[in-house]
Amino acid sequence: MSKQYTLYDTAELIHLRAAWDRVLKRLSVETPTAWFNRFLVPLRPVKFEGNVVTVEVPGRFCYEWVTGRFSQALKSFLEEELGHRVEIDFKLTLQEKPDEGLAFADTAAIATSGATIPGPLLEARMEPNPRFTFDNFVVGQSNRMAHAGAKMVAAAPGSKFNPLFIYGPSGLGKTHLLHAIANVLTIDPNTQVTYTSAQTFAEQFIVAIQNNKVDQFRKVQRNTSVWLVDDIQFILGKDKTQEEIFHTYNTLHSLGKQIVICADRSPRELFAMDERLKSRFEAGLVADIQMPDTETRCAIVLSKALQEHLPISHEVAMYLADNVPGNIRILEGALTKLALQSSLDNRPIDIDLAKEVVSQHYQAPTFVKPSAEQVLSAVARQTRISVNEIKSGSRKAPIAKARHIGIYVTREVTHDSWNFIAGVFGNRDHTSALHGYNRIQELIKVDPDLDRVVNMLIREFIPPSAK
Repeated sequence: MSKQYTLYDTAELIHLRAAWDRVLKRLSVETPTAWFNRFLVPLRPVKFEGNVVTVEVPGRFCYEWVTGRFSQALKSFLEEELGHRVEIDFKLTLQEKPDEGLAFADTAAIATSGATIPGPLLEARMEPNPRFTFDNFVVGQSNRMAHAGAKMVAAAPGSKFNPLFIYGPSGLGKTHLLHAIANVLTIDPNTQVTYTSAQTFAEQFIVAIQNNKVDQFRKVQRNTSVWLVDDIQFILGKDKTQEEIFHTYNTLHSLGKQIVICADRSPRELFAMDERLKSRFEAGLVADIQMPDTETRCAIVLSKALQEHLPISHEVAMYLADNVPGNIRILEGALTKLALQSSLDNRPIDIDLAKEVVSQHYQAPTFVKPSAEQVLSAVARQTRISVNEIKSGSRKAPIAKARHIGIYVTREVTHDSWNFIAGVFGNRDHTSALHGYNRIQELIKVDPDLDRVVNMLIREFIPPSAK
């Protein structure tokens, strides 16, 4: 975490380090303890100029590990906490001293040495964040079903809604609900709760294969009463990991163990996911969390302020809810900025200060027309289907659907000609592009999940205020 502040630290650097601490807290939830302590805790943000954050990394191995595995997650989380886009410049510092033992050794070196995998790399037991409870989860129309399903699972695991599948965009409370379930169930010492993110599951599975410790890995994942899996979309395209998830799911479900899975999209929109897994995900309760309305956002600000002992009025909370764009994490970040500015200026948290903070940090960006290739890349990232596959002549249903989504979004965002769009999507003729557009236009009227995905892609390029 960040070091103690000094008199030489600027307000901007203090603000950065506070945001960095929140980023590390979020990552600590889904990162194996050994990896977190070894690679993430030593990182130190030292400069914030313009939109560039300079982070010192102690040692080449740590530098390569962080930039190879966590640079995107750190960037994404930091942007959410600060409320605007940033770039991270990882600066390599003096080489760290060699570590003793194998506690934090390179997994590749472990694999070649034949040594035993360090215990933490196979540890999945959950220590839930005590701040994430059902009592402080603000319920609205956008998340009512997901909240009700989670509470029922916590009250009687394995008897109702098994599996429970919760989906929605990042930063709306999915992980909060996972921790709330765990906070209820871990009161009973006889109830074993196992938590993993899909990315961590995949990485630990690979390490287990390298070290001939697959049985040990499976024992940790399957010897549990409740299995909580976050961000399942990260295993898209990873066939062996999907196979392992499939067998773990079947084993636990057959024993009546509770399974809760979270993702950023519905099972039907998990392109490139094994159909057997998708059918199992849909066998229980599938509940979505949508962007909350203004009233719910206001209630969230007031709840967060109460937790942080910040004196703010309903007027200020409503102003933030109305004028700060983005998800709940960004909204909470705005509240943190407001509190910090109040402390630095020795001013009360009132509507005038709120307007200044919003004006300084959350001005609507100027719309710049993206290229069709940029839209195509975004669609490929969202659907987990490569650009080359989308441009290909394949008529496989997931690929054709991704292609049609791309055509629709490109037309809505760029307003380029049908001939031009058809050329971008594989040198087709304009009638093919028009057919793809019309197909999606009809489907979004009857498929709310597809409508959400399409609108999410459009909002990536056109902010609401620019429409």
